[in-house]
Amino acid sequence: MEETISLQEIFIIIKKRIILILAFIFGAVLIAAIVSLFLITPTYEASTKFLVNQGQQDPAAPYNVNDIRTNVELINTYKNIIESTAISGEVVNELNLPYTPDRLVNNIKVASEQNSQVVTVTVSDTDPAQAVKIANTTVTIFQQKLPDIMNVDNVNILTEAELPIDPKPVSPKPALNMAIALVLGGMVGVGLAFLIEYLDNTIRTEQDVEQHLDLPVLGVVSQITDKDVRNVHRLNRNRGDFVNVQKKKTI
Repeated sequence: MEETISLQEIFIIIKKRIILILAFIFGAVLIAAIVSLFLITPTYEASTKFLVNQGQQDPAAPYNVNDIRTNVELINTYKNIIESTAISGEVVNELNLPYTPDRLVNNIKVASEQNSQVVTVTVSDTDPAQAVKIANTTVTIFQQKLPDIMNVDNVNILTEAELPIDPKPVSPKPALNMAIALVLGGMVGVGLAFLIEYLDNTIRTEQDVEQHLDLPVLGVVSQITDKDVRNVHRLNRNRGDFVNVQKKKTI
């Protein structure tokens, strides 16, 4: 027999396991905050841009669309050159960096908009000042070595990376991580609450008897606590005192 669960039963289960759900949410958010603020090293980014154009062009000559298309197609090649150890090795030697050229390549991202001749080189590092130096040095060395590599000279630096007064790390993002942890913690808590409810086959109410045992309920024996007994005794004593008072008034 297929079992269905109503919306009211869902709210009842959530209400009954609300402490468990809140514990998962609070724990997930707390862990995310600790990891983001204390365990993950902040990473900073610095970007510099260069333009790919014709190195030598007659000012009186008309602008050639084919030259622009050729420059745009060359950008993919330039990306591969910048992200190679041929450039990163020179940068490591120039700045005396404490890691290998292969590791530096992993910290460099080269991107350009579609059909654009402007290329952006972004470098990530745990030191914001170091990220600025690496970005500027990478583009400078690339510009210097490009004529020897491809026998062309069509790269001009547009903007150099600069160190801001108050550098902001790009990662981690504590607020975002905590928000994600809150959602995941809530999902896990609710899921676990329903799993516990599904595995719990304890019979507690007359509805459970009718549903699971398929037996009619003839009567219900209520549970009487010590507090209920004391309340009954207090009620009887007050009632007896009232009767005695009424008798005295009658006499």
